[in-house]
Amino acid sequence: MLVRTDDEVYRVDSVWLGPPRATFPWRARYVSYGVGLLVMIMIMFLQRRLGIGLDFFSVAWALVLTIVITRFLGSRIDYERPLGQVLALFRHEVTGPRGTTAAAGGPVRAGHVRVTAPRATARTRAAERPSGGRVEWTTADRPARSARAKRPKGRARGKK
Repeated sequence: MLVRTDDEVYRVDSVWLGPPRATFPWRARYVSYGVGLLVMIMIMFLQRRLGIGLDFFSVAWALVLTIVITRFLGSRIDYERPLGQVLALFRHEVTGPRGTTAAAGGPVRAGHVRVTAPRATARTRAAERPSGGRVEWTTADRPARSARAKRPKGRARGKK
């Protein structure tokens, strides 16, 4: 059994078909004409603010941009998401709360850091010796070997 839905009713676009044999060469919904008019006014306003004069090419490019932007917005607008909802969504996205990305604090200063001479390492101490870094041990200066050092190495080490 096939159950028919009422989606076809909502898929019908409210477009101006015009009188017979005198229709527009394109299909556009009523809302697209309003959106296109607002977009065209905004683009022309931006062109004047940028210092672009009013000539044929500026109007032509404004018309091309208007068509592109209106088609983009028209693809987002349908019976499930009307123009008012799209504009409200845009407003909420722009004015919504954002996390702070700027670091708090002021300029970085190193005045509170104590600077001392670098600590001497074994290599720098050895280089400062008169013998040029070689250590010469006498028999009396040698450290005594501990009992651990006298253990045999290898297999016999762990056995008693």
